[in-house]
Amino acid sequence: MKFYFPDSQDQVSPTYDFVNDEYSPYRVRQRDDLYAHQAVTPVPYDGILVSKAIVDGSVKGAGKYSAPQRERLYRLGVREFFRLPAEMRSLGDCGAFNYINEEHPPYSIEQVLDFYYGCQFDAGISIDHVIFGYDPNDVNVDPAWVKRREISLELAEEFIAGVRSRNARLRTGEVALEPVGAAQGWSPSSYADSVVRLQRMGYQRIALGGMVPLKTHEILACLQEIARVCADGVELHLLGITRVDSMEEFAKYHVSSFDSTSAFRQAFMDERNNYHTAGNAYTAVRVPQVDGNPTLKRLILAGVVSQADAIAAERQSMRLLRRYDQREVGVDEVMEALRAYQELLGDEKKLRQVERCRRTLVDRPWENCPCALCREHRIEIVIFRGSERNKRRGFHNLTVLEARMRKLPFT
Repeated sequence: MKFYFPDSQDQVSPTYDFVNDEYSPYRVRQRDDLYAHQAVTPVPYDGILVSKAIVDGSVKGAGKYSAPQRERLYRLGVREFFRLPAEMRSLGDCGAFNYINEEHPPYSIEQVLDFYYGCQFDAGISIDHVIFGYDPNDVNVDPAWVKRREISLELAEEFIAGVRSRNARLRTGEVALEPVGAAQGWSPSSYADSVVRLQRMGYQRIALGGMVPLKTHEILACLQEIARVCADGVELHLLGITRVDSMEEFAKYHVSSFDSTSAFRQAFMDERNNYHTAGNAYTAVRVPQVDGNPTLKRLILAGVVSQADAIAAERQSMRLLRRYDQREVGVDEVMEALRAYQELLGDEKKLRQVERCRRTLVDRPWENCPCALCREHRIEIVIFRGSERNKRRGFHNLTVLEARMRKLPFT
Protein backbone atom coordinates (compact mmCIF):
# COMPACT_ATOMS: atom_id res chain seq x y z
CA MET A 1 0.00 0.00 0.00
CA LYS A 2 1.51 3.34 -1.10
CA PHE A 3 0.85 6.60 0.74
CA TYR A 4 0.88 9.92 -1.14
CA PHE A 5 1.13 13.16 0.83
CA PRO A 6 -0.79 16.10 -0.74
CA ASP A 7 1.42 19.15 -1.06
CA SER A 8 0.40 22.53 0.28
CA GLN A 9 3.87 24.08 0.46
CA ASP A 10 4.47 22.78 3.97
CA GLN A 11 8.10 23.20 4.97
CA VAL A 12 10.11 23.89 8.11
CA SER A 13 13.22 25.97 8.62
CA PRO A 14 16.17 23.95 10.01
CA THR A 15 17.71 27.12 11.46
CA TYR A 16 14.62 28.40 13.28
CA ASP A 17 15.48 29.73 16.76
CA PHE A 18 12.93 28.22 19.18
CA VAL A 19 14.16 30.15 22.21
CA ASN A 20 13.71 33.57 20.61
CA ASP A 21 11.04 32.46 18.12
CA GLU A 22 12.72 33.98 15.10
CA TYR A 23 14.15 33.00 11.72
CA SER A 24 17.75 33.39 10.67
CA PRO A 25 18.30 36.66 8.76
CA TYR A 26 20.10 34.61 6.10
CA ARG A 27 17.24 32.18 5.50
CA VAL A 28 16.01 31.70 1.94
CA ARG A 29 12.83 29.64 2.15
CA GLN A 30 12.96 27.78 -1.17
CA ARG A 31 16.65 27.06 -0.79
CA ASP A 32 16.91 26.27 2.92
CA ASP A 33 13.55 25.05 4.22
CA LEU A 34 12.84 21.32 4.33
CA TYR A 35 9.91 19.19 3.21
CA ALA A 36 8.82 16.30 5.41
CA HIS A 37 10.74 13.79 3.28
CA GLN A 38 13.91 15.77 4.03
CA ALA A 39 13.20 16.57 7.68
CA VAL A 40 12.51 13.07 9.02
CA THR A 41 13.74 9.53 8.48
CA PRO A 42 12.61 7.11 7.36
CA VAL A 43 10.81 9.04 4.64
CA PRO A 44 7.17 9.12 5.84
CA TYR A 45 5.44 8.64 2.48
CA ASP A 46 5.91 6.98 -0.90
CA GLY A 47 4.92 9.90 -3.10
CA ILE A 48 3.50 13.38 -3.23
CA LEU A 49 0.25 14.58 -4.75
CA VAL A 50 0.12 18.10 -6.17
CA SER A 51 -3.11 19.80 -7.25
CA LYS A 52 -3.40 22.20 -10.15
CA ALA A 53 -5.72 24.33 -7.99
CA ILE A 54 -2.97 24.73 -5.38
CA VAL A 55 -0.36 25.70 -7.97
CA ASP A 56 -2.32 27.65 -10.59
CA GLY A 57 -5.39 28.70 -8.62
CA SER A 58 -9.05 28.04 -9.35
CA VAL A 59 -12.40 29.78 -9.27
CA LYS A 60 -11.75 30.40 -5.57
CA GLY A 61 -8.81 32.61 -6.46
CA ALA A 62 -5.04 32.31 -6.47
CA GLY A 63 -3.38 29.11 -5.37
CA LYS A 64 -0.88 28.71 -2.54
CA TYR A 65 2.09 29.20 -4.83
CA SER A 66 3.56 32.63 -5.43
CA ALA A 67 4.28 33.55 -9.04
CA PRO A 68 8.03 32.84 -8.65
CA GLN A 69 7.32 29.47 -7.00
CA ARG A 70 4.95 28.51 -9.79
CA GLU A 71 7.52 29.47 -12.42
CA ARG A 72 10.21 27.44 -10.64
CA LEU A 73 7.96 24.37 -10.52
CA TYR A 74 7.29 24.51 -14.25
CA ARG A 75 10.94 25.24 -15.02
CA LEU A 76 12.52 22.58 -12.80
CA GLY A 77 9.80 19.95 -12.78
CA VAL A 78 8.20 18.36 -9.76
CA ARG A 79 11.11 16.06 -8.93
CA GLU A 80 13.78 18.75 -8.70
CA PHE A 81 11.46 21.38 -7.20
CA PHE A 82 10.53 19.12 -4.27
CA ARG A 83 14.00 17.48 -4.09
CA LEU A 84 12.35 14.07 -4.25
CA PRO A 85 14.33 10.89 -3.52
CA ALA A 86 14.82 8.71 -6.57
CA GLU A 87 12.26 6.12 -5.42
CA MET A 88 9.50 8.64 -4.66
CA ARG A 89 6.61 9.02 -7.12
CA SER A 90 4.63 12.10 -8.05
CA LEU A 91 0.91 12.30 -8.79
CA GLY A 92 -0.98 15.29 -10.15
CA ASP A 93 -4.66 16.07 -9.80
CA CYS A 94 -7.02 18.96 -10.42
CA GLY A 95 -8.18 19.71 -6.87
CA ALA A 96 -11.88 19.08 -7.48
CA PHE A 97 -12.89 20.29 -4.01
CA ASN A 98 -11.82 23.79 -5.04
CA TYR A 99 -14.54 24.00 -7.70
CA ILE A 100 -17.19 21.80 -6.11
CA ASN A 101 -19.85 24.53 -6.31
CA GLU A 102 -19.40 25.11 -10.05
CA GLU A 103 -21.67 23.51 -12.65
CA HIS A 104 -18.67 22.32 -14.65
CA PRO A 105 -14.95 21.92 -13.88
CA PRO A 106 -13.16 25.17 -14.80
CA TYR A 107 -10.22 23.53 -16.58
CA SER A 108 -9.91 22.24 -20.13
CA ILE A 109 -8.20 18.96 -20.99
CA GLU A 110 -5.33 20.86 -22.61
CA GLN A 111 -4.80 23.03 -19.52
CA VAL A 112 -4.59 19.99 -17.28
CA LEU A 113 -2.26 18.16 -19.65
CA ASP A 114 -0.05 21.25 -19.84
CA PHE A 115 0.16 21.18 -16.04
CA TYR A 116 0.99 17.47 -15.81
CA TYR A 117 3.52 17.43 -18.64
CA GLY A 118 4.92 20.86 -17.84
CA CYS A 119 5.67 19.80 -14.25
CA GLN A 120 6.82 16.33 -15.38
CA PHE A 121 4.58 14.24 -13.10
CA ASP A 122 4.88 10.45 -13.11
CA ALA A 123 1.09 10.11 -13.16
CA GLY A 124 -1.93 12.39 -13.50
CA ILE A 125 -5.61 12.04 -12.60
CA SER A 126 -8.34 12.91 -15.08
CA ILE A 127 -10.61 15.91 -14.43
CA ASP A 128 -13.56 15.00 -12.24
CA HIS A 129 -16.55 16.62 -10.56
CA VAL A 130 -17.16 15.65 -6.93
CA ILE A 131 -20.51 14.11 -5.97
CA PHE A 132 -21.38 14.86 -2.35
CA GLY A 133 -24.18 12.45 -1.68
CA TYR A 134 -24.65 8.78 -0.90
CA ASP A 135 -27.68 6.59 -1.64
CA PRO A 136 -26.61 2.96 -1.29
CA ASN A 137 -29.78 1.55 -2.83
CA ASP A 138 -30.11 4.08 -5.67
CA VAL A 139 -33.58 5.08 -4.47
CA ASN A 140 -33.41 8.88 -4.31
CA VAL A 141 -30.73 9.72 -6.84
CA ASP A 142 -30.30 13.46 -7.41
CA PRO A 143 -30.17 14.29 -11.17
CA ALA A 144 -27.20 16.56 -10.38
CA TRP A 145 -25.25 13.49 -9.22
CA VAL A 146 -25.95 11.73 -12.50
CA LYS A 147 -24.82 14.78 -14.46
CA ARG A 148 -21.59 15.12 -12.47
CA ARG A 149 -20.73 11.46 -12.97
CA GLU A 150 -21.30 11.75 -16.71
CA ILE A 151 -19.15 14.89 -16.85
CA SER A 152 -16.36 13.04 -15.03
CA LEU A 153 -16.54 10.06 -17.40
CA GLU A 154 -16.68 12.19 -20.54
CA LEU A 155 -13.65 14.17 -19.39
CA ALA A 156 -11.84 10.92 -18.50
CA GLU A 157 -12.31 9.68 -22.06
CA GLU A 158 -10.96 12.93 -23.52
CA PHE A 159 -8.12 12.91 -21.00
CA ILE A 160 -6.79 9.44 -21.82
CA ALA A 161 -6.95 10.24 -25.54
CA GLY A 162 -4.91 13.39 -24.87
CA VAL A 163 -2.36 11.45 -22.80
CA ARG A 164 -1.93 8.83 -25.52
CA SER A 165 -1.42 11.54 -28.11
CA ARG A 166 1.15 13.43 -26.07
CA ASN A 167 2.99 10.29 -24.93
CA ALA A 168 3.35 9.27 -28.58
CA ARG A 169 5.04 12.61 -29.35
CA LEU A 170 7.58 12.48 -26.50
CA ARG A 171 11.23 12.76 -27.41
CA THR A 172 13.85 10.21 -26.40
CA GLY A 173 14.54 10.42 -22.69
CA GLU A 174 11.24 12.09 -21.80
CA VAL A 175 9.05 10.15 -19.36
CA ALA A 176 5.54 9.15 -20.40
CA LEU A 177 2.66 10.18 -18.12
CA GLU A 178 0.62 7.40 -16.52
CA PRO A 179 -3.10 8.25 -16.90
CA VAL A 180 -5.26 7.70 -13.81
CA GLY A 181 -9.02 7.71 -14.34
CA ALA A 182 -11.20 9.44 -11.75
CA ALA A 183 -14.31 7.48 -10.70
CA GLN A 184 -17.23 9.26 -9.04
CA GLY A 185 -20.45 7.75 -7.72
CA TRP A 186 -23.15 7.90 -5.08
CA SER A 187 -23.60 4.15 -4.39
CA PRO A 188 -21.73 0.86 -4.73
CA SER A 189 -23.37 0.16 -8.09
CA SER A 190 -22.68 3.63 -9.55
CA TYR A 191 -19.02 3.50 -8.49
CA ALA A 192 -18.71 0.01 -9.98
CA ASP A 193 -20.25 1.19 -13.26
CA SER A 194 -17.81 4.11 -13.39
CA VAL A 195 -14.91 1.68 -12.95
CA VAL A 196 -16.25 -0.57 -15.74
CA ARG A 197 -16.47 2.36 -18.12
CA LEU A 198 -13.00 3.65 -17.20
CA GLN A 199 -11.53 0.19 -17.80
CA ARG A 200 -13.13 0.11 -21.25
CA MET A 201 -11.39 3.41 -22.00
CA GLY A 202 -8.07 1.73 -21.19
CA TYR A 203 -7.30 2.88 -17.65
CA GLN A 204 -5.15 0.51 -15.60
CA ARG A 205 -5.20 2.75 -12.54
CA ILE A 206 -8.35 4.35 -11.15
CA ALA A 207 -8.77 6.97 -8.39
CA LEU A 208 -11.98 6.80 -6.36
CA GLY A 209 -13.17 10.31 -5.49
CA GLY A 210 -15.90 11.75 -3.30
CA MET A 211 -15.53 9.13 -0.56
CA VAL A 212 -14.17 11.38 2.19
CA PRO A 213 -17.59 11.87 3.90
CA LEU A 214 -18.44 8.15 3.76
CA LYS A 215 -18.27 5.88 6.79
CA THR A 216 -15.81 2.99 6.61
CA HIS A 217 -18.52 0.37 6.09
CA GLU A 218 -19.89 2.43 3.17
CA ILE A 219 -16.45 2.61 1.56
CA LEU A 220 -16.09 -1.15 1.99
CA ALA A 221 -19.50 -1.72 0.40
CA CYS A 222 -18.38 0.27 -2.64
CA LEU A 223 -15.04 -1.54 -2.83
CA GLN A 224 -16.72 -4.94 -2.62
CA GLU A 225 -19.00 -4.06 -5.54
CA ILE A 226 -16.09 -2.62 -7.53
CA ALA A 227 -14.04 -5.78 -6.90
CA ARG A 228 -16.67 -7.81 -8.77
CA VAL A 229 -16.00 -5.86 -11.96
CA CYS A 230 -12.36 -4.87 -11.48
CA ALA A 231 -10.13 -6.36 -14.18
CA ASP A 232 -6.88 -8.16 -13.39
CA GLY A 233 -4.00 -5.73 -13.02
CA VAL A 234 -6.18 -2.67 -12.39
CA GLU A 235 -5.18 -0.77 -9.26
CA LEU A 236 -7.32 1.58 -7.17
CA HIS A 237 -6.32 4.79 -5.41
CA LEU A 238 -8.41 6.26 -2.56
CA LEU A 239 -8.52 10.05 -2.77
CA GLY A 240 -8.37 11.74 0.64
CA ILE A 241 -8.85 8.54 2.67
CA THR A 242 -6.56 7.33 5.48
CA ARG A 243 -8.47 4.92 7.80
CA VAL A 244 -5.29 2.99 8.66
CA ASP A 245 -7.20 0.48 10.76
CA SER A 246 -9.11 -0.54 7.62
CA MET A 247 -6.24 -0.53 5.13
CA GLU A 248 -5.68 -4.27 5.34
CA GLU A 249 -9.34 -4.76 4.43
CA PHE A 250 -9.15 -2.15 1.64
CA ALA A 251 -6.14 -3.93 0.14
CA LYS A 252 -8.25 -7.03 -0.45
CA TYR A 253 -10.25 -5.07 -3.01
CA HIS A 254 -7.52 -3.85 -5.40
CA VAL A 255 -6.63 -0.69 -3.40
CA SER A 256 -2.90 -0.10 -3.84
CA SER A 257 -2.52 3.55 -2.79
CA PHE A 258 -4.17 6.43 -0.96
CA ASP A 259 -3.52 10.06 -0.07
CA SER A 260 -4.46 12.14 2.94
CA THR A 261 -3.39 15.18 4.96
CA SER A 262 -5.34 14.05 8.02
CA ALA A 263 -2.41 12.99 10.25
CA PHE A 264 -0.50 16.17 9.38
CA ARG A 265 -3.42 18.57 9.82
CA GLN A 266 -4.49 17.07 13.14
CA ALA A 267 -1.29 18.52 14.59
CA PHE A 268 -2.80 22.02 14.47
CA MET A 269 -6.44 21.66 13.40
CA ASP A 270 -7.76 19.14 15.91
CA GLU A 271 -9.01 20.21 19.34
CA ARG A 272 -7.52 17.19 21.11
CA ASN A 273 -5.48 14.73 19.04
CA ASN A 274 -2.47 16.82 18.04
CA TYR A 275 0.51 14.58 18.84
CA HIS A 276 0.30 10.96 17.71
CA THR A 277 2.03 7.88 19.09
CA ALA A 278 1.67 4.22 18.14
CA GLY A 279 -1.11 3.69 20.65
CA ASN A 280 -2.30 7.14 21.72
CA ALA A 281 -2.96 10.72 20.68
CA TYR A 282 -2.19 13.69 22.91
CA THR A 283 -3.36 17.29 23.17
CA ALA A 284 -0.66 19.84 22.38
CA VAL A 285 0.23 22.45 25.01
CA ARG A 286 -1.08 25.81 23.80
CA VAL A 287 1.10 28.83 24.53
CA PRO A 288 0.00 31.68 22.23
CA GLN A 289 2.62 34.13 20.97
CA VAL A 290 1.77 37.64 22.17
CA ASP A 291 3.18 39.21 19.02
CA GLY A 292 1.91 36.52 16.63
CA ASN A 293 -1.57 35.52 17.76
CA PRO A 294 -4.32 37.57 15.98
CA THR A 295 -6.93 37.01 18.71
CA LEU A 296 -4.54 38.08 21.45
CA LYS A 297 -3.45 41.11 19.45
CA ARG A 298 -7.07 42.24 19.13
CA LEU A 299 -7.63 41.85 22.89
CA ILE A 300 -4.54 43.94 23.63
CA LEU A 301 -5.52 46.67 21.15
CA ALA A 302 -9.03 46.76 22.62
CA GLY A 303 -7.59 47.24 26.11
CA VAL A 304 -9.09 43.96 27.37
CA VAL A 305 -5.69 42.42 28.08
CA SER A 306 -2.55 44.14 29.32
CA GLN A 307 0.31 43.58 26.89
CA ALA A 308 2.85 43.57 29.71
CA ASP A 309 0.88 40.99 31.69
CA ALA A 310 0.45 38.81 28.60
CA ILE A 311 4.17 38.90 27.80
CA ALA A 312 5.04 38.00 31.41
CA ALA A 313 2.57 35.08 31.45
CA GLU A 314 3.80 33.83 28.06
CA ARG A 315 7.44 33.90 29.13
CA GLN A 316 6.69 32.19 32.43
CA SER A 317 4.81 29.40 30.64
CA MET A 318 7.63 28.78 28.18
CA ARG A 319 10.30 28.97 30.88
CA LEU A 320 8.55 26.42 33.08
CA LEU A 321 7.82 24.06 30.18
CA ARG A 322 11.52 23.96 29.32
CA ARG A 323 12.47 23.46 32.95
CA TYR A 324 9.90 20.66 33.16
CA ASP A 325 11.53 19.02 30.14
CA GLN A 326 14.79 19.05 32.12
CA ARG A 327 12.96 17.64 35.21
CA GLU A 328 13.69 20.77 37.23
CA VAL A 329 10.04 21.52 38.14
CA GLY A 330 6.90 19.47 38.64
CA VAL A 331 3.80 19.22 36.47
CA ASP A 332 1.60 21.15 38.94
CA GLU A 333 3.80 24.23 38.70
CA VAL A 334 3.66 24.13 34.91
CA MET A 335 -0.11 23.63 34.90
CA GLU A 336 -0.58 26.60 37.21
CA ALA A 337 1.36 28.85 34.82
CA LEU A 338 -0.60 27.60 31.81
CA ARG A 339 -3.91 28.20 33.56
CA ALA A 340 -2.86 31.70 34.62
CA TYR A 341 -2.02 32.59 31.01
CA GLN A 342 -5.33 31.32 29.64
CA GLU A 343 -7.32 32.94 32.46
CA LEU A 344 -5.69 36.22 31.51
CA LEU A 345 -7.08 35.75 27.99
CA GLY A 346 -10.55 34.89 29.33
CA ASP A 347 -11.13 31.94 26.98
CA GLU A 348 -13.07 29.17 28.76
CA LYS A 349 -12.64 26.77 25.83
CA LYS A 350 -8.86 27.13 25.93
CA LEU A 351 -8.92 26.67 29.70
CA ARG A 352 -10.52 23.25 29.20
CA GLN A 353 -7.80 22.42 26.70
CA VAL A 354 -5.19 23.30 29.30
CA GLU A 355 -6.57 20.60 31.59
CA ARG A 356 -6.20 18.02 28.80
CA CYS A 357 -2.52 18.95 28.56
CA ARG A 358 -1.78 17.43 31.97
CA ARG A 359 -1.83 13.92 30.46
CA THR A 360 0.60 15.05 27.75
CA LEU A 361 3.01 16.46 30.30
CA VAL A 362 2.73 13.53 32.72
CA ASP A 363 3.28 10.90 30.00
CA ARG A 364 6.14 12.87 28.33
CA PRO A 365 5.61 11.04 24.98
CA TRP A 366 8.32 13.00 23.19
CA GLU A 367 10.94 11.20 25.29
CA ASN A 368 10.01 7.80 23.86
CA CYS A 369 9.69 8.82 20.21
CA PRO A 370 12.51 7.64 17.91
CA CYS A 371 11.88 10.29 15.21
CA ALA A 372 14.65 12.82 14.59
CA LEU A 373 12.38 15.80 15.23
CA CYS A 374 11.42 14.66 18.74
CA ARG A 375 14.99 13.79 19.60
CA GLU A 376 16.16 17.24 18.51
CA HIS A 377 13.35 19.47 19.79
CA ARG A 378 12.06 17.49 22.79
CA ILE A 379 9.18 19.29 24.54
CA GLU A 380 9.04 22.00 21.86
CA ILE A 381 7.37 19.45 19.55
CA VAL A 382 4.26 19.25 21.77
CA ILE A 383 3.88 23.02 22.18
CA PHE A 384 1.08 24.48 20.04
CA ARG A 385 2.74 27.71 19.00
CA GLY A 386 3.48 29.03 15.50
CA SER A 387 3.90 27.13 12.24
CA GLU A 388 7.45 25.91 12.88
CA ARG A 389 6.45 23.85 15.90
CA ASN A 390 3.02 22.91 14.52
CA LYS A 391 4.34 21.67 11.18
CA ARG A 392 7.13 19.72 12.84
CA ARG A 393 4.49 18.03 15.00
CA GLY A 394 2.57 17.28 11.80
CA PHE A 395 5.71 15.76 10.25
CA HIS A 396 6.13 13.69 13.40
CA ASN A 397 2.55 12.43 12.99
CA LEU A 398 3.42 11.32 9.45
CA THR A 399 6.26 9.19 10.82
CA VAL A 400 3.80 7.49 13.17
CA LEU A 401 1.45 6.80 10.25
CA GLU A 402 4.33 5.42 8.20
CA ALA A 403 5.36 3.11 11.05
CA ARG A 404 1.79 1.82 11.43
CA MET A 405 1.60 1.14 7.70
CA ARG A 406 4.89 -0.80 7.79
CA LYS A 407 3.52 -3.10 10.49
CA LEU A 408 0.46 -4.12 8.49
CA PRO A 409 0.69 -7.65 7.00
CA PHE A 410 0.21 -6.57 3.38
CA THR A 411 3.10 -4.04 3.35
